[in-house]
Amino acid sequence: MQLRSFVLLLTVLAIAALAALNWSTLAAPSLVSLGVVSFEAPLGLLMLALTTLLGIFFLAYVLSLQGSVLLETRRHTKELQAQRELADKAEASRFTELRAFLEAQHSQAHAAVLARLDHLEARLAARAEESDNTTAAYVGQLERQLRSRHALGTPVV
Repeated sequence: MQLRSFVLLLTVLAIAALAALNWSTLAAPSLVSLGVVSFEAPLGLLMLALTTLLGIFFLAYVLSLQGSVLLETRRHTKELQAQRELADKAEASRFTELRAFLEAQHSQAHAAVLARLDHLEARLAARAEESDNTTAAYVGQLERQLRSRHALGTPVV
């Protein structure tokens, strides 16, 4: 229990105990003046009733204040939740944009690698054909030399 609540409860209990112990004094009639009119009534009971009425009004005020604070807190919570959802959507949108950007970069790099591979494959094929032609030329030249030597009658060593 909080200190304020404890002090408030202690004050209410003290008032109740004083009223119970001094009931005869509180109920004793006396002359009460309201400024314009005067009448005979128990002043202690009037003061006790006014104190009780003041306590009820304060309690109602505190409860209404607490209710308004709870409603305000609920409204702030809803606003925070809406802002959090907007932030989550924005973050998801950024991730989507990043993914699209990375996919575009990947496809460009993939296309560049494929183009380079095609170029290298074409160069390799040209080199292979050039090598085949050179080898065929050497073999043809050796054949001619062998035939010319064979035709001349020189033995092949």
